[in-house]
Amino acid sequence: MAAATQPSTDWHLKENAREHHTSKFSSEELIVRRGQAFTITFNGAERPEQNLIFIAETGPKPSKATKTLATFDISSTASKEGWGAVVQSSSASSVSISISSPHNAVIGRYRLSVQSGSSSPQSLGTFVLLFNPWASGDDVFMPNAAECEEYVLEEFGIIFAGNKNHISSFGWNFGQFQGDILNICLAIMDRSLYYRQDPITDVSHRHDPRYLGRVLSAMVNANDDQGVVLGNWSGKYEGGKNPTSWTGSGEILQSWKKSGFKPVKYGQCWVFAAVLTTVLRCLGIPTRTITNFSSAHDADGNLRVDEFYDAEGNHLERGADSVWNFHVWNESWFTRNDLGPSYSGWQVLDATPQEESGGIYQCGPASRHAIKEGEVELDYDGPFVFAEVNADCMYWNYDSATGKKTLIFSKSTEIGASISTKAVGRDARVDVTRDYKYEEGSAKEREIFKKARKKLGLEDKFDPTAPKQEEVEQKPDISGKFKVAGSLEVGKDLSLLLVLENLQSDAKTVNVNMTAWSTLYTRRRVNQIWKDSLSVTLAPKEEKQFPIKIKYPEYQQQLTTDKTIQVTALCHVKDGIQVLVKRNITLDNPAIDIQVLGEAKVNKEVVVEVAFTNPINEEVKDCVLQVEGSDLLQGILELRIPPLKASEKSSTKFKLIPSEAGPKHLLVNFFCDKFADIKTFKMVNVIN
Repeated sequence: MAAATQPSTDWHLKENAREHHTSKFSSEELIVRRGQAFTITFNGAERPEQNLIFIAETGPKPSKATKTLATFDISSTASKEGWGAVVQSSSASSVSISISSPHNAVIGRYRLSVQSGSSSPQSLGTFVLLFNPWASGDDVFMPNAAECEEYVLEEFGIIFAGNKNHISSFGWNFGQFQGDILNICLAIMDRSLYYRQDPITDVSHRHDPRYLGRVLSAMVNANDDQGVVLGNWSGKYEGGKNPTSWTGSGEILQSWKKSGFKPVKYGQCWVFAAVLTTVLRCLGIPTRTITNFSSAHDADGNLRVDEFYDAEGNHLERGADSVWNFHVWNESWFTRNDLGPSYSGWQVLDATPQEESGGIYQCGPASRHAIKEGEVELDYDGPFVFAEVNADCMYWNYDSATGKKTLIFSKSTEIGASISTKAVGRDARVDVTRDYKYEEGSAKEREIFKKARKKLGLEDKFDPTAPKQEEVEQKPDISGKFKVAGSLEVGKDLSLLLVLENLQSDAKTVNVNMTAWSTLYTRRRVNQIWKDSLSVTLAPKEEKQFPIKIKYPEYQQQLTTDKTIQVTALCHVKDGIQVLVKRNITLDNPAIDIQVLGEAKVNKEVVVEVAFTNPINEEVKDCVLQVEGSDLLQGILELRIPPLKASEKSSTKFKLIPSEAGPKHLLVNFFCDKFADIKTFKMVNVIN
């Protein structure tokens, strides 16, 4: 008998989704945003609008005290504070109700039931409640509609990489509305250490973007908690995928779920940042990826980075500090009620496991405004983020026989260059460096640096624990730099000029030891490619140039998939101090071309052609083309391509059936035995 009285519920999926900006989810379940009313209709209740009590509950042991249980009856007007229900219309057999939730409701999957009089509650089903950046009462409220569109609804992103002299970029498919991604994001929250230790308290904190941002920064990396992605910076990626080969978050999140929640191999910084972007956008927190060039990893918290070199000019793996060519993290938009209004807005979150915070690998949220003002004591992880963008660099000569270190020089303008993110509504780069710090080298920037050191109890210019005589910085007699002479492309010879200039008015004799190493983007050395030395006498104020050529066959086998080379010249000036000249070089892959042949229409086939020309003088084989793009094709298309002889062109055609109108992005990744991960993307305008 009970089954007969089970009310049947019409969730008005289309209308509610349109009102709540959730139409892009492909779900049979109602997905709505908090602080905004939604409509449901149900039948099977007698005199329905009288004496109805609704029960909305979430989490393992719902209670009113933890705000995970709400009971509310019908009222004539929508509730301003808590949950509420207003009758929209009713007939003898059905009733339409508008249900509203508070702006600070816990997010997640809710069970909704209704009770009439003294009868037992009857289940109406489940719905998912998300953050609402369109609602002015929400902590994630973002007043600019175009920014909401980009930072919550956009499934395509551009991530910047390379180095500060040579910025490159690649596309990424965040895919936050595809398939099962929302359920996976909810599962991530339920697998965190916080939830495992105290599920009731954890769920009760899920109204707070600050709390969830921190929890999810821990869960996206596998350290501590069997999270989503396992990091690997070794240059060897057996047993998993090379971090450079991913083109979207969907494949990673689906793999994590399919494997029974085993960490996905492998990720590096942009993978962690991209996956965190997907998860936070999916849950409704406005989020973007940020790339910082010449990014410091200050392991000992003294706001400076120490680098060591031997007499040959080889960079030594000594000490835990490092400088990465680039590092990618996230910014999420929300208020900081804990710090005060001026610290609201963009908050730094970093899911890359670099240093522990509170005993586990998590980072942030750090208020971007607090970082700019040197307020490093404010929660969370201010000193680490401040150092990433503004540490001072100290370069040392280290003698392993005696253990003596001598300061070569220090530099305060090296770290935190060209901090970049994708523009709103355009496929372009925006520089946000000035939002992180005052103009590099200005009095204000130095003042903030000193303020940050003072707050950390580091008031001396140098580390007081180091012997003083080693840290006296002398003025060099010569200056040097590496200039690029020619193209920086995999498959071509690398041509450089070492430029040395005598700064003094008497002649100087210089012995130069030069090395070139293939590195990872973290500047970790992998293979030595080349070394050479020269002796030169520079007349007073004279400048000389020395050409250097590293041929493709010399570096081909040694190059990592990051395509990065570090060239150093350690100059020993007779009767003077040493001068270190270095340059980090990122090589470009050859180009790949995408053409859409004809008009792209919803639910109609359209042909796409991808062309690649082998630029080197030998055959390339094991060629694979991978294609993905939200609303253009399901999952990832993988095509094998026959070997290509020297200078031979390949042309590959495949079909797409777009599922939704609007500007969509197609991402292509081509790889073979000689070239790793040649990526490009194309905007496809799909019409109805």
